[in-house]
Amino acid sequence: MATIKDESFRDSIGTIDKDGKRAWIFPKKPSGPFYDKRKIVSYLLIAFLFAAPFIKINGNQFLLFNVIDRKFNIFGFPFWPQDFYLVVISLVIGVVFVTLFTVSFGRIFCGWICPQTIFMEMVFRRIEYWIDGDRGAQARLRKQAWNGEKIRKRLLKWFIFFIISFLIANIFLSYIIGSDVVIQMMKDGPALHLGKFIGLLIFTGAFYFIFTWFREQVCVIACPYGRLQGVLLDNKSIIVAYDYVRGEGENGRAKFKKGIDRTSEGFGDCIDCKQCVNVCPTGIDIRNGTQLECVNCTACIDECDHMMESVGLPTGLIRYASESEISEGIKTKFTARQKGYTAVLMVLVTVLVGLLFLRTDIEATILRVAGQTYQHKEHVITNLYTYKVVNKTMKDFEDVNFKVVEPAEGTVDLVGKTSIEVKKEGFAEGSLFIKIPDHILESHRTKIKIQVYDGDKLIQTTSTNFLGPRIMD
Repeated sequence: MATIKDESFRDSIGTIDKDGKRAWIFPKKPSGPFYDKRKIVSYLLIAFLFAAPFIKINGNQFLLFNVIDRKFNIFGFPFWPQDFYLVVISLVIGVVFVTLFTVSFGRIFCGWICPQTIFMEMVFRRIEYWIDGDRGAQARLRKQAWNGEKIRKRLLKWFIFFIISFLIANIFLSYIIGSDVVIQMMKDGPALHLGKFIGLLIFTGAFYFIFTWFREQVCVIACPYGRLQGVLLDNKSIIVAYDYVRGEGENGRAKFKKGIDRTSEGFGDCIDCKQCVNVCPTGIDIRNGTQLECVNCTACIDECDHMMESVGLPTGLIRYASESEISEGIKTKFTARQKGYTAVLMVLVTVLVGLLFLRTDIEATILRVAGQTYQHKEHVITNLYTYKVVNKTMKDFEDVNFKVVEPAEGTVDLVGKTSIEVKKEGFAEGSLFIKIPDHILESHRTKIKIQVYDGDKLIQTTSTNFLGPRIMD
């Protein structure tokens, strides 16, 4: 890294002033090729975020995280408490994936994919630019007395922010309790769903607070991901970086002056315009090196490239690059560390895919009733069991039945019924007797195999223990 004489900036964060009070940041409105690409990515992700709760696959919501009812849908696959191990594996894959990307590309997730950044920079700030104006106009408006203009602008902005926060809260709630429930709430009105409506208002208040007041401090203070950089990043990681070798030269940076040969004077290409600082949404100076506040949003790249073009210097003074590339001119390669994370990721994905293929639509559990002894009558041993059948699909199973296949002579008698009906996303439970002729039992404890059918279609095979009299030698 470049040798920075004054590192006092690391003693505090950009959103706090010398007196420990909130320092409001008014970033300049960004523009440029990277910003245009980020807009495309951001609006596609927003469209996906708003559409996903209303997409159904085989009757299942595309994404659902219903913690209350312990039901999850991921890409249309329903997961129940019995499938929680699959949810855990999915979460581990997500963590490894983000870790791999951080090791390779720094906080690219924060700048391009994180919902907080997308909504803050591509929705709320753009509305703010439209109502309050650019950087200078916003700063002046904040200091301005509460006259008619300021009141009008503030009320208009806060009203729009509240409406958007309310809309986001509805979408967020759709991921938790299901889009069908949210739509029904809208049809019935708040009075019939008072508890859920209060929850909706709480979410609205939280989002309104974040995007109106807390803003970039979510990334700087609240989010732990930025602090992981110090652990995950190395000198091979590609991040948004300032090329201090080129920018500082021998005698440091200097303002641009026409007719001066900067190379012969020993000045670097940085003209110290501070536009990279003015456009930064977290208020940092990227020229000071990697900082936890940097979300890799690329706004400084666009602004610096624009200034370099304006003064006739090469672009790329701030760019995606690794420390090794800047200090040593070594092109970044796929390191052993990155290969290791990739291998772990591929193994986890393979395991998850395999488990998904092995997963059944119905899960049946058959357990012998504890404390009950067997019955021995007319050369037949009988054991009492309880069963529970969980339907993980959006269709009804009307003729679920059991068959003992090992040993083949075993029979099943349901208590009080001949077959089992399991409604969609429901379960059925009850009792059954399993009978086996005593002459085929070779031990007092025998492992038996039971097949579960829907009509004539085999849907699962399970096993349980069968008790009989001890065999005397």
